[in-house]
Amino acid sequence: MYAIRGMDCAEEVAALRREVGRVVGGDGFLSFDLLNGHMTVKRGGGAFSSEDVVRAVARAGLHAVETEKGCGACFAETRWQRQGRFAFCLASGTFLVAGVVFDLMPGVPPIVIRGLYLLGVLLGAWFVLPKAWSSAKRMRPDMNLLMVIAVFGAIGIGEWSEAATVAFLFALALLLESRSVARARRAIRTLIDQTPLQARYICPHDGDILEKPVQEVPVGVTVLVRPGERVPLDGVVTAGETSINQAPITGESNPVAKRAGDEVYAGTVNNEGAFEFRATRPAADTTLARIVRMVEEAQARRAPSEQWVERFARYYTPAMMVLAVCAAAVPPLVFGAAWNDALYRALTLLVIACPCALVISTPVSILAGLAAAAHAGVLIKGGVYLEMPARLRAIAMDKTGTLTYGKPTVQRIVPLNGHTDKELLERAAAMEAHSNHPLARAIIRKAQEEGIAYAPASRYAEIHGKGASGEIGGRPFWVGSHRLLHETGLEHPNFHERANAFEDAGHSVLAVGNDDHVCGLISVADGVRPEAAETVQALRAIGIAHIALLTGDHEGTARGVAEACGIESWHAELLPQDKVRVIEAMRRRHGFVAMVGDGVNDAPAMAASSLGIAMGAAGSDAAIETADIALMSDDLAKLPWLVRHSRRTLATIRENVACSIGIKVLFIALAFAGVATLWGAIAADMGASLLVIFNSLRLLRGDA
Repeated sequence: MYAIRGMDCAEEVAALRREVGRVVGGDGFLSFDLLNGHMTVKRGGGAFSSEDVVRAVARAGLHAVETEKGCGACFAETRWQRQGRFAFCLASGTFLVAGVVFDLMPGVPPIVIRGLYLLGVLLGAWFVLPKAWSSAKRMRPDMNLLMVIAVFGAIGIGEWSEAATVAFLFALALLLESRSVARARRAIRTLIDQTPLQARYICPHDGDILEKPVQEVPVGVTVLVRPGERVPLDGVVTAGETSINQAPITGESNPVAKRAGDEVYAGTVNNEGAFEFRATRPAADTTLARIVRMVEEAQARRAPSEQWVERFARYYTPAMMVLAVCAAAVPPLVFGAAWNDALYRALTLLVIACPCALVISTPVSILAGLAAAAHAGVLIKGGVYLEMPARLRAIAMDKTGTLTYGKPTVQRIVPLNGHTDKELLERAAAMEAHSNHPLARAIIRKAQEEGIAYAPASRYAEIHGKGASGEIGGRPFWVGSHRLLHETGLEHPNFHERANAFEDAGHSVLAVGNDDHVCGLISVADGVRPEAAETVQALRAIGIAHIALLTGDHEGTARGVAEACGIESWHAELLPQDKVRVIEAMRRRHGFVAMVGDGVNDAPAMAASSLGIAMGAAGSDAAIETADIALMSDDLAKLPWLVRHSRRTLATIRENVACSIGIKVLFIALAFAGVATLWGAIAADMGASLLVIFNSLRLLRGDA
């Protein structure tokens, strides 16, 4: 990996692809992180050294410093390097103003005025000249070469003030562009700043409490976190209870309660109590570190609109140079026009031809869109996937873990024969306290949530495949399935109808009773997320034409969940290969289709879809690696937000491209009409560039 000083625009990336690509065996071995100013060279393209790469970067007019993979900062810059561009721009403007003032004063020697203008030109073009020279040597004209030709061409025809004005305005545009891109960089760098540099942990050898850099903390040790501190590493809580702000990872706005056994993530904030956790990942492999790494690598996957703009600019610039040459030569040679007027018009065309605003119209929008999504807890693996949700016409959703919680929960409590909900739940919990069955765990969780105290039943005995029996307060009780209820002989026709209704809806039924009567029924099912129906409705409202539920469960369960969520199409009893066939059929009918699942079991269906989206991927390696987009929390509401955010990004790109091309066309017409001036053209180009940048940076707000 190399840190590249001055890599702020796609023009520099294109120059690096050409120069460094020759050295490393083709630009396919290169990837660029414009957000952080990094270039990564992949081995396998031939024999070359690090010095060869650095020299190739220098030929492109830039400066490279080799750095470590995953290094957060680009490179240490001196104060002069940080402020030099501003100082040169300010000095250029000062000499320009001085030249204009002296030009208006009578009696000032022309050589003094021209000297001031020349100083303004040289200082304004100082950072452009090396890149222009590199472009000229490569015979690959870019915006830097166009500006230098225009500036020195103006000097050649005696337009000193125009030359100084163009140089200053171009320097100012580059300065503002650099600082605007730096803002987009800071938006994602704040993710890295979420992680503490130090961590306190208990030494496993002598029990002492040590404080070390997070990179030196071993996996498996017990880490201590005080109230108000950030969690330094990923891990599992071993002692203490608290609530944690997980917004940096999952985008959740509300704190999440944590107790023993719960996962915690590096970079999240401990709100209340002190707690201890066992570190499960090294610092370089935490969920936050993987998110940052994925966002940085995402920029190598260029969006279709970005690729189109690059292809357009590749032919546009040479075409405009040919047009400028024709504008300079044809009028004098064919129509007898004055050479000075023709040359001035040609130079104005060169300034107008600068494709900077067009070239940066897409990458800045993509960078801002990726950064905003990361801060919202949505990890998007590249510009190509950022654009895809805007084109979706259909979405398929897995049931378990996506529309439902992925674990059984108590749905209904039906007390019978004079019993109350509390009595029924207390007796069921007393019986199930001895069992580790998922249905038993659901009963226990419900009792704990309701604050119901219970003592485990005595003389407990399992009834194989049906339930269990035991004594509560010296009285015999039983708990079990609908089949066990039927075998007791206590089943009333009304009980049978209720149990069948629950089972038809996909619920498991537990009956609780004693020798005299049935105390009641409890239905247990994988609970539908409360936001599921609202999310489905929101997706339809924004134009998703078809939403389908895919599950391996039986028909009754699928129908019940689909009806609860407002989904009209469901497919039940599907094996992984069956899900793939459903996705392929949806693609044939609707075109762009997304598959939303857990990122592991649904991997084949995700691969078959246009876009794979993983739910609740925080802490899951497989989910993050499998999906094109990972929703880091279990918040289904992020789906409609994602579609709106993608559409907003695409709309911003279209606005930027239309603005850039529209201004070019207008000024080309003005140039041929003899109305446009050099300084007016550069001012318009600078204005277009700034408009494009600021329009793109609006995406950082994350509104959708």
